[in-house]
Amino acid sequence: MDVAITKYSGETTGRKVNLSSEVFGIEPNDHAIWLDVKSHLANQRQGTHKSKQRNEITGSSKKIKKQKGTGGARAGNIKNPQFKGGGRVFGPAPRDYSFKLNKKVKDLARKSALTYKAKDNSIAIIEDFNFEAPKTKQYISMLKSLGVTSQKTLLVIPESNHNIASSGRNIRNTKIITASQINTYDVINADKLILVESSVGKIDNLLNK
Repeated sequence: MDVAITKYSGETTGRKVNLSSEVFGIEPNDHAIWLDVKSHLANQRQGTHKSKQRNEITGSSKKIKKQKGTGGARAGNIKNPQFKGGGRVFGPAPRDYSFKLNKKVKDLARKSALTYKAKDNSIAIIEDFNFEAPKTKQYISMLKSLGVTSQKTLLVIPESNHNIASSGRNIRNTKIITASQINTYDVINADKLILVESSVGKIDNLLNK
């Protein structure tokens, strides 16, 4: 699949890049995508939720009334879960939500996500560029020239670049990652995938080892 390369200013270069069928043209696997997205979201969870159980509540352990003869239900101490301020029964406890996903499944999911973007013509290729200094206006100007200001965009750069990353980090619905950080969730979540020309080869090498 050939995609035209444009400059970040929106001008055409007259060149095209070929997106390999091994990465951008496979038979998509929806289940692999679901597993990888589930794993990604699970890994983002802190798992620090906690409620106090009966043995962790501060209070007297004295029996608050006699067992029989009151006409009401029997009761133990004030830390009973049935009373206000008592311990919680089966409450949440800190835990790790992450789970292991085989590398082949993750690679298949990423290839499937990239294939969907290629089929939907939602991939734009721009020539390698750099900003002299962090400038949000320059990044917004680039989005306007590409006609994607109203869409969620994912820019994939070949390697870490402070000026580009700082220029786009405060813009709503915009995310910038390096080729080595590409993941299924970000690709699927974006309306438009913007690949810097040099990052295409790095993505191919990453997913075709």
